[in-house]
Amino acid sequence: MSKRNFFVIASLAGAGLVLLTIFITGAAAFKGRRSETSKSWNQEAIKATYVTTQLKETDKAHSTLTLSYDLENNTDSDYHLDAGPGVVILSRLKADGSLSQQEPLRLSYPVFLPAKQHARLSIEMTQPFAWPIEEDPAYVEKLREFVKQRLASVGEFALFDQASRAEVRLPGAWQELQEAARASY
Repeated sequence: MSKRNFFVIASLAGAGLVLLTIFITGAAAFKGRRSETSKSWNQEAIKATYVTTQLKETDKAHSTLTLSYDLENNTDSDYHLDAGPGVVILSRLKADGSLSQQEPLRLSYPVFLPAKQHARLSIEMTQPFAWPIEEDPAYVEKLREFVKQRLASVGEFALFDQASRAEVRLPGAWQELQEAARASY
């Protein structure tokens, strides 16, 4: 065997070994990432209690519905939530419990929740709505109807923090709102 043939065979074997190493390393990294994303969502770390709802006029053609919750951190770690691609808020539909992104929801402000403590969280949705004039006899009813339409099919909201794999269930209190509205007539 000539030196040239030996050099070609050794080069091919070396290249094959490098490719095999890259393949094995890449497969292990992919498998590690896959097991991270298949890990179930932690629903016990952060608990939420409904506090209040507020409707405000954003501009002449839009209104913002804000829902506030008290969060309780049941873990030994601090927790931080900020608007961004890793935090997703979905509606859980009353009819079948499925998740929906039909209504655009976002955090009202960043939240820092120290270990074993409470903090306030607000989510909001901005929708087209021509704010009625206060002199309109149906003023209050129009506002209530707007809120009712936005929340009629929603059982609760679910906030998913992809970094910590935490799911925070934001309970609905729409039934209580409707009963309070009826009682005020």
